[in-house]
Amino acid sequence: MTTTTLDSRTALIVIDLQQGIVSYPAAHPIGGVVNNASALAAAFRGHGLPVVLVNVAGGAPGRAEQARNLGQLPPGWTDLVPELNRQPGDHLVTKRTWGAFTDTGLDAHLRSLGVTQVVIAGVATSIGVESTARQAQELGYNVTLAVDAMTDMNADAHANSVARIFPRLGETGTTREIVELLGRTRA
Repeated sequence: MTTTTLDSRTALIVIDLQQGIVSYPAAHPIGGVVNNASALAAAFRGHGLPVVLVNVAGGAPGRAEQARNLGQLPPGWTDLVPELNRQPGDHLVTKRTWGAFTDTGLDAHLRSLGVTQVVIAGVATSIGVESTARQAQELGYNVTLAVDAMTDMNADAHANSVARIFPRLGETGTTREIVELLGRTRA
């Protein structure tokens, strides 16, 4: 479903656009993803709407077939990319699981601001973005996914999330569509 509306109290959540993660190979050029996420952040700030910047600094315990424990992180690995232009009013969430809501206080923060909808962008589409979208939908938020402001390390995983999972969790749109809709909603 294409993005049709944005609630008057919509927040932007940008997942894992940090130095360590953006250095990994990606299915889409990371520069374009970062530029689109940055444009969304600027638009939300310009309309006085909440911006949540998320980084990951660890992994959940437990066994998995693929190695996933981040262990000791090198200096600067969790630093957000400078293009996001972090502002004092932005809310920073450091997560240790795939989704941004688990044990972070994000839900309480958004509810305290009266947020009823979230727009989600970032990396990786099939991991942090999808997990956060699932959690947001389960918590009762309206969900919009900025499909050109996200990527994955695996093109097939990205395509699966965008085509099969996201339409079941909310609406999808491009950065331009979301920014235009934001302008009409806030006018």
